[in-house]
Amino acid sequence: MSDLIERWIRPEIRAISAYHVPKAAGLIKLDAMENPYPWPEAARAEWLEVLRRAEVNLYPDPRGTELQADLRAAMGIPPEMGLLLGNGSDELIQMLALAVAAPGRTILAMEPGFVMYRMIGRLAGMDYVGVPLRAADFSLDLPAVLEAIEATAPALVFIAYPNNPTGNLFAPEAIERIIAAAPGLVIVDEAYAPFTDASFMPRLGEWPNLLVMRTVSKMGLAGLRLGYLAGPPALLAEIDKVRLPYNVNVLTQVSAALAMRHRALFDEQCRAIRAERASLMAALTAMEGVQPFASEANFILVRLPEGRAAQVFAAIGARGILVKNLDGAHPQLADCLRVTVGRPEENRAFLAALAAALAEA
Repeated sequence: MSDLIERWIRPEIRAISAYHVPKAAGLIKLDAMENPYPWPEAARAEWLEVLRRAEVNLYPDPRGTELQADLRAAMGIPPEMGLLLGNGSDELIQMLALAVAAPGRTILAMEPGFVMYRMIGRLAGMDYVGVPLRAADFSLDLPAVLEAIEATAPALVFIAYPNNPTGNLFAPEAIERIIAAAPGLVIVDEAYAPFTDASFMPRLGEWPNLLVMRTVSKMGLAGLRLGYLAGPPALLAEIDKVRLPYNVNVLTQVSAALAMRHRALFDEQCRAIRAERASLMAALTAMEGVQPFASEANFILVRLPEGRAAQVFAAIGARGILVKNLDGAHPQLADCLRVTVGRPEENRAFLAALAAALAEA
């Protein structure tokens, strides 16, 4: 078997690890930036009726025409811009990489950042360049980014806005400079748009190479696996050529279309998460030995005393709460955990578990 693998599996595939999702059964799940609230009751009966009528014996609309119209209305997508749907934003990243991939071409992103930019780029056979954020506050190091753009002429530049896993927004003026300097496409990834008022979506069209990518996962629809990419129609028409047929299934299309028509209900949940984020940040700030970083997303990055992250992570898990241990994921994330903002009772349980873990010898 090893001979077969070495002969036929590409070396760059053998060299990486598969994306790992830990088991969460029986735990308070605060590790994956999910909305902790279920589908609103006001829409549940209507949703079940929509599912009952769905024609699952037929292939879905290949372009999701009805869903596209509802997304445009709900998300403020400029009418002159094109729109492309994906099976989550991960598929859109893959489509972008496949559309531009060629020997010697590069993907550039900031680090620490979303790991799928690097992983998908390498799977597509592209080079990857990660530009470190400033260590003190995870702000964008604009001179370093511009220098990397000059040196590598990247085909794709990904900018998470807000950034994952740090939660901060980069200065819009710096992003403008990057868009103007980049020879290739610049994708502003607004996965956490429901939790911030900042967006480049209204600015589509100001630069010919700007695209904005979003997902509905964080607003409360993670199980649907739906992402969307907005930008100049001519660009998206070319990227669409690498999309697999029927990539967004019938149940996702009808469910997401209904959700867009009930967006006010999900917006109310996101406002509650924002309020809980402020309360959780205040509690963490008041806790001795903990350094939380300001966040415009639905999670907070927390730095613990040196060398304690693994022990605290395990102790929190033993108390029934799952968070993300980022210690070791990147040099700038040493001693860091990331906690998703949950319901009030979940956040209280996390704070109690964290305090108990820190008090242990």
